Amino acid sequence: MKKILHKASTRGFADHGWLRSHHTFSFAGYHDPSRMNFGVLRVLNDDEVAGGMGFGTHPHQNMEIISIPLEGELEHKDSMGNVAVIKEGDVQVMSAGTGVNHSERNKNRDKKVKFLQIWVLPNKVNVSPRYDQITLDQTSLKNTFHQIISPDPKDIGVWIHQDAWFHLGDFDKGETISYGMRKKSNGLYIFLLEGKCRVAGEELNRRDGLGVWQVNTLEFEMMEAGQILLMEIPMSN
Repeated sequence: MKKILHKASTRGFADHGWLRSHHTFSFAGYHDPSRMNFGVLRVLNDDEVAGGMGFGTHPHQNMEIISIPLEGELEHKDSMGNVAVIKEGDVQVMSAGTGVNHSERNKNRDKKVKFLQIWVLPNKVNVSPRYDQITLDQTSLKNTFHQIISPDPKDIGVWIHQDAWFHLGDFDKGETISYGMRKKSNGLYIFLLEGKCRVAGEELNRRDGLGVWQVNTLEFEMMEAGQILLMEIPMSN
């Protein structure tokens, strides 16, 4: 097994007033040659947007873009004609493909919106742009890793153009949970959203990230109640 640990305090940080963003990997003004990506996982941003503010219309191309709201409501508009509001419990994906323009803003003026913005390099380029979202049954996350993203349109959750599987779970203190890799050649990026856990010989705290590869199964021991996001992705494209 090989691994790389990214403590929450080592992430890049940008404070634009209306936007506070922590970057696990190099992004915009934050550049670290040793933290460009983990396999095809290119961006993992932990964003907080002030009331009524947001990202104006901007383009994307040949990228799988995933948004996971953690608090508040995020309004999305795009050049495909989609207008949607996503909130905690929702998962949104957008395959940029040949090109798409979109905007994102905090729907509410009186409270913040917090969300994860994740970019995954696709295994197919210049596909037709597409949009999808789901609302999770929160009970399905209790003390289990619930699949939210896969490569298969017929599988559980939403799908992307990559041999990737994402899982999300809410766990009680004292729980022990195993995760088996879907593909042996894949790596697993673990992002601890809340709480404290022990995995792969490491103790993770809130917002710590751990990349693990050349492993078949991992066991998680919850030292505090918490929430974990797992991103299983190819280590090369």
